[in-house]
Amino acid sequence: MDKLAPNDLLSLEQYARQRPEFRARVLAHKKRRQLAVGPSTTWCFEDRLTVQYQVQEMLRAERIFEPEGIAEELEAYNPLIPDGLNWKVTLLIEFPDAEERQRRLKRLKGIEDRCWVQAAGFERVLAIADEDLERENEEKTSSVHFLRFELGAERAAALKRGVGLAVGVDHAEYRYALDPVPDAERSALVADLA
Repeated sequence: MDKLAPNDLLSLEQYARQRPEFRARVLAHKKRRQLAVGPSTTWCFEDRLTVQYQVQEMLRAERIFEPEGIAEELEAYNPLIPDGLNWKVTLLIEFPDAEERQRRLKRLKGIEDRCWVQAAGFERVLAIADEDLERENEEKTSSVHFLRFELGAERAAALKRGVGLAVGVDHAEYRYALDPVPDAERSALVADLA
């Protein structure tokens, strides 16, 4: 997928006018790109449109309109766009109760490295996590991680031909799999592949 350039973005004024429709379109698009893996993790598979939305929202919130500021946001967010042989995922670890969240995040250290995807007939692919910065410390893991799954040409071609897809987490404190990934979501994700 092509990375975003400044001319792909709307000005703050244009975005203010188009935001309700654009936001509704992106939220509908994202719905087919999110997977609940167990009761407490959501995987949000990013693509060019989801990243564009994030950039537009950041520019809006921070009132950024200078070319240098826009370039900085694009530099920060463009790495979340997959390249056709991988998937980029925002991993959300969700516990509504603050005390439980604090307790569980301590026990879930390393979870980001135990996430996997698997094309039927192939070995699992483990996530490459948090390449931009460390999101875990000695006490706990973060509730948000950025993952990359390098599929390679052979797996990508097999998925495009229709082999099954499973995703999961294999952590001592959290073992869940979604096998198979439902057809609507699988189709949306496979469309990202070259």
